[in-house]
Amino acid sequence: MTEKDYSNLYEEQDEPIKEEVSNYEHMYKGNYKKRNNTNLKLITIIIISALIGGLISSYIMPVFIFGKIIPYPDNYFGNDTKKIIQVDKTNTEFLISAIAKKAMPSVVGITTEIVQKDYWFGERKAKGLGTGVVVDSRGYIITNAHVINNGNAQKVNVLFYDGAKEEGQILWQDSVLDLAVLKVDNVNLVAAELGESKDLEVGQVAVAIGNPLGLQFERTVTSGIISGLERRIDINEYESIEGLIQTDASINEGNSGGPLLNSKGQVIGINTAKIKTAEGLGFAVPINVAKPIIEQFIENGQYEKVYVGIRGMEVERFERAIGVDIEAKEGVYIVEVVHDSPAAKGGLTSGDVIEAIENENIKSMSEISRILYKYRPGDTINMKILRDGKEKEISIKLQKTPKDYYKKK
Repeated sequence: MTEKDYSNLYEEQDEPIKEEVSNYEHMYKGNYKKRNNTNLKLITIIIISALIGGLISSYIMPVFIFGKIIPYPDNYFGNDTKKIIQVDKTNTEFLISAIAKKAMPSVVGITTEIVQKDYWFGERKAKGLGTGVVVDSRGYIITNAHVINNGNAQKVNVLFYDGAKEEGQILWQDSVLDLAVLKVDNVNLVAAELGESKDLEVGQVAVAIGNPLGLQFERTVTSGIISGLERRIDINEYESIEGLIQTDASINEGNSGGPLLNSKGQVIGINTAKIKTAEGLGFAVPINVAKPIIEQFIENGQYEKVYVGIRGMEVERFERAIGVDIEAKEGVYIVEVVHDSPAAKGGLTSGDVIEAIENENIKSMSEISRILYKYRPGDTINMKILRDGKEKEISIKLQKTPKDYYKKK
């Protein structure tokens, strides 16, 4: 065969191959279009199913099914039912409204009459307003000391949730803690549930209830978060309120003495102050500071405060006052030990520096006062002190504060 014959042979063999390829291409394109249509339908079905499922689980089941046709699932309201507010499961309440509903019956309004002395016009009567929290059904109420003019209010009236009104008796107050306890008689009240303030964390829910700006806004509810812990506010040159809870829940004049609540509707603090030069800063006294005081009133009908019997200053302030550096970096420098006091009997002397009480570091007299509220007459506390450059442990047996102790000071 010639070269031309071979060429024709190749060309003849190519024709069936080209025809077969063309047939495959036609079949592929047809199958591809069918596969595309099938995938598109499948995706559409998945999306529609997801939307329908979401609608059923998020709206139809909770509103129309759960609690009516079938019971709520065991873990629908959380795994630990003790950690949530117990509300009617047939109601779909928001958290804040549930908290307010639980706490509101225990919140009271407090109005006071005080006498103010004016240089030009002499004595004149003035009125005050605040909030309080019922802590025992027999009529014990906690509020701020400044609400009752640090115990100097001539008359105190308590306004209750049901509209009733009773005159209140001042049982106890402390301006350094900014806390006070009132008592009303012949009532059967709803006591608030007290929570734990020692386990608080920044970012947790915080709800405040009070009477901001007047009774026309009584029982106003504001919400936010815990913004900070262990805050300090200076009252004057020598005193400060320490260990405060900071919150961005709106607190105005009239909110003072009202409750700061956690997500369980428990009282975690008593609202006490607001920095008026800034927005979103409110403060509350941790409820654990008030608990020992409340417990004594509930158990015994009275509170017996203990004392150590020293007069002291913060180390830094003492150094500035006398212009001399001492070896301690922080603590309370003992300026004087009161004669025949627990401090004197325990061996404390002038010049000692109290660094810690029961392993809790001490920086100020206010902190000592706050710690002592945990104890009762006869209790013993251990102190770590610095004496002549050496650390030493001393035990102090606490006694009831004499009635005229603060007058002598």
